[in-house]
Amino acid sequence: MPREPLIKYVRRMGRPVFTTRELAALAGKSLSSTSQGLGYLARQGLLIKVRRGLWADPADERLSVFAAVPFLVPGQRAYISFISALHLHGLIEQIPRVTTLASTAHSRIVRTSLGDYRIHRIAPSFFAGFDWYRGGKSFLIASQEKALVDTLYLSVHRKKQYRHFPELHLPGSFSCRKARDWARRIPSARARTAVSRELERLLPQPYPTSR
Repeated sequence: MPREPLIKYVRRMGRPVFTTRELAALAGKSLSSTSQGLGYLARQGLLIKVRRGLWADPADERLSVFAAVPFLVPGQRAYISFISALHLHGLIEQIPRVTTLASTAHSRIVRTSLGDYRIHRIAPSFFAGFDWYRGGKSFLIASQEKALVDTLYLSVHRKKQYRHFPELHLPGSFSCRKARDWARRIPSARARTAVSRELERLLPQPYPTSR
């Protein structure tokens, strides 16, 4: 019985981004022959080589710069946060040129054919407050409250590069209480104080009660 073309195994993956190793296991082929086959499909325009060992199917309508996020920090998790998450949640209109991620791995920039990613290291005890985007299984993203606090947390360590939000819009679904709770969970006392102070400047203040 003849083997199916490699592209059919790609479509069986059921997601737009995958690794050479995953496809080799599915197709029952060696890594070298799978890599050669994928390279041929990429030259034919049927696939995109995202980076070494990572590929994307341009025919999959779910393909976006965010689809590669689960593969960027091997052996560890990363979630979309900071400016990118604020934009996806609708808190800012500005579209970031670089996708910003939080991880416990070392900070660095990862360049791919889908886009560039800036990975920021945060304390392991503060690596929380995220879930699958819109209930799917494509990538992890911080909640809107955690994304804002993450951004302020980063500004303390990054010379305030993410401190100002001239167009920040807090929707009705935004919970000030949750944001304050996240700020209180920052492990560093100095950073916790600085973030809490800046957060109060950004959050709407309660109306004074009449006597």
